[in-house]
Amino acid sequence: MLGRGSAGRVRIHGVIMMTQERAPAIKPPSLRRSLLMFFSVIGPGIITANADNDVGGITTYSIAGAQFGYSMLWLLIPVTVALIVVQEMCARMGAVTGKGLADLIRERFGVKVTFYVLLVFVLGDLGNTASEFAGVASAAPIFGQYVSWLSAPLLVIAAAVFVFTMVTRGNYRIVERVFFVFCAIYLSYVAAGVVVHPPWHEILSQTFLPRFTPTKAYVLTAVGVIGTTISPWMQFYIQSAIVEKGVRAKEYAMSRIDVVSGAIFTDVIAFFIIVASAAVIFAHNQAAGSGDQIVIRDAGDAAGALAPLAGKYASLLFALGLLNAAIFTASILPLSTAYYVCEAFGFESGVNRRFGEAPFFYGFYLALIVLGAGCVLIPGMPLLGIIFYSQVLNGALLPVILIFMLLLINNRELMGNYVNGPIVNTIAWATVVLVGLLTLISTVQSLMPGSS
Repeated sequence: MLGRGSAGRVRIHGVIMMTQERAPAIKPPSLRRSLLMFFSVIGPGIITANADNDVGGITTYSIAGAQFGYSMLWLLIPVTVALIVVQEMCARMGAVTGKGLADLIRERFGVKVTFYVLLVFVLGDLGNTASEFAGVASAAPIFGQYVSWLSAPLLVIAAAVFVFTMVTRGNYRIVERVFFVFCAIYLSYVAAGVVVHPPWHEILSQTFLPRFTPTKAYVLTAVGVIGTTISPWMQFYIQSAIVEKGVRAKEYAMSRIDVVSGAIFTDVIAFFIIVASAAVIFAHNQAAGSGDQIVIRDAGDAAGALAPLAGKYASLLFALGLLNAAIFTASILPLSTAYYVCEAFGFESGVNRRFGEAPFFYGFYLALIVLGAGCVLIPGMPLLGIIFYSQVLNGALLPVILIFMLLLINNRELMGNYVNGPIVNTIAWATVVLVGLLTLISTVQSLMPGSS
């Protein structure tokens, strides 16, 4: 008779014989478990990257397409690579250290350095927040054609109330789900780019065969494209979001997929914004000569210009994307600012906390929204300047934050075996040098009268 006794013993006809106990086999994680782990960490990368296609970004991409046709599409390829590298570094720092970027800067470089650096970034973020609400105002005339009582001030106020209520009345999971809906609506730009029937052969040619024009306008717009695609505030937000979501180093392989896919998706959207503007507005201006030029001052102008040239559906899709981008980023950008200010100076923060637990966090968030929306409601404010030059300022500030990030992530005492490899460091430092050089060139050109 054969029977199983206690561990390591086999009973055969009443005789107990000792056997060598085998270690249980280690099974690889099942597909179901891997998917559950992926969906538990997905979010910060996709949301952060898509939020950067904000009003300033849409305006900058629209201007790039309207003024230069398809000749700036090639720039999106190296910018996408740089965006992946930069976002991945911040996400990795958050997962490994469990701390936000501003918190690490304060710990490693001191309170005084942190104060002056963040002061400049807060002022820049305030301008960016105002540009989001300016985008809401720009979209209002398009929708006002179908809803007679809808005015720009009313839409701006409604957007500000919605933004604050949506973020502060829910927890992180609910807020994240709403943000995913915003991300999906960006696909309206893909539809807008397709319905205008662009010349795909020419587009592919100019995407993969770079043509750089060293004029003042081209360089300034290139700095704006880089600055709006890789904004400084994004780095603070994604690291804070990784920390609040609870992603740790053992889960980071899944989180990296989130970061990479988010960066690719956001620049695909940017690609179609440039294509739509170039196919309709640039082509019209080239054919019209100097007599009937369409001037694009903001993304609302671009949406309005599509209606007579490409049909009302292209215009509505473009305006829907603009309104979506404005409200989405008006939610996230001041949230990012509130996160890093609280991290840097030791205030409680996080949308999972109640107002009584984090009064400064919620109060500062509200102040940024009120000031940003209030600027737009003041008659005579130069909204175009606020929108475009806030993106140029992003480009100028980017090398500063990248240097801090590179010093932190290459600190083996802080990151252990998760420091950068040589390829990542090369791409990141090349981004610092390139953006700094372009910013310097554009500054020199702007000081030279008559340059174009």
